[in-house]
Amino acid sequence: MNKLSRAKQSQVIAALVEGNSINSTVRMTGVSKVTILKLLADLGPRCADYQDRALRNLKCKRLQCDEIWQFCYAKSKNVPADKQGQFGYGDVWTWVAIDADTKLVPSFMVGNRDGQSATMFIDDLKGRLANRVQLTTDGLKVYLEAVEGAFGADVDYAMLVKMYESSQEETRYSPADCVACERKAITGKPNPKHISTSYVERQNLTMRMSMRRFTRLTNGFSKKVENHAYAVAIHYMHYNFCRVHTTLRVTPAMEAGITSNIWTIEEMLSAIGI
Repeated sequence: MNKLSRAKQSQVIAALVEGNSINSTVRMTGVSKVTILKLLADLGPRCADYQDRALRNLKCKRLQCDEIWQFCYAKSKNVPADKQGQFGYGDVWTWVAIDADTKLVPSFMVGNRDGQSATMFIDDLKGRLANRVQLTTDGLKVYLEAVEGAFGADVDYAMLVKMYESSQEETRYSPADCVACERKAITGKPNPKHISTSYVERQNLTMRMSMRRFTRLTNGFSKKVENHAYAVAIHYMHYNFCRVHTTLRVTPAMEAGITSNIWTIEEMLSAIGI
């Protein structure tokens, strides 16, 4: 990895953040698979650490949270008996928060879909905010205790609970049809017009398109949960600082006032000390 030029490192990262697999990146760049994996392992923690330091004192107004499913190593039903119940084998969830106005992703976390992970995720999100916000989540009940523990009464919090057609079975590609959405105000006075999870659900699609590890019905899934987390950190570093949002015409970090220009991948690498 140390022998790679900055241009070649940038070429590898550009391929990965545009949804290419490790093997296709090998073919496109001529860099060996081992070297790419070492670069991934070096960049991932640095990207996570940089965003942990940079995304602070944020003046967000409206936030949306959601969780996206993927699996590592194997699907849960195929995980060997000696690895059953161990994190990183089977179902893995990525928790994501997005600012509805700037499209910045201030907090993300790879974990289980349980109360402990929800608490860690919401605590991290609260620690990045400079003011009171309106927060919307889906109907997952573990959010209730997590939000109360982190924000107390200092939040306008609502749940958007979707109801699906019970007569239609879930297919391999999509859930049953959503027939209604119930908006539940939980804490404070959330504005009904802004009780929505549309932006964060669209961000789920961005993740599946930009990270090969999230693509359904392929063999590009992560074999190690560590590499899965590295890919998520790199994705959001690129998304927040380098990728121009189609609607905003600037990066989310620029819209949020964190940076003043669109970063190139070379600038991103310099910022994290590569």
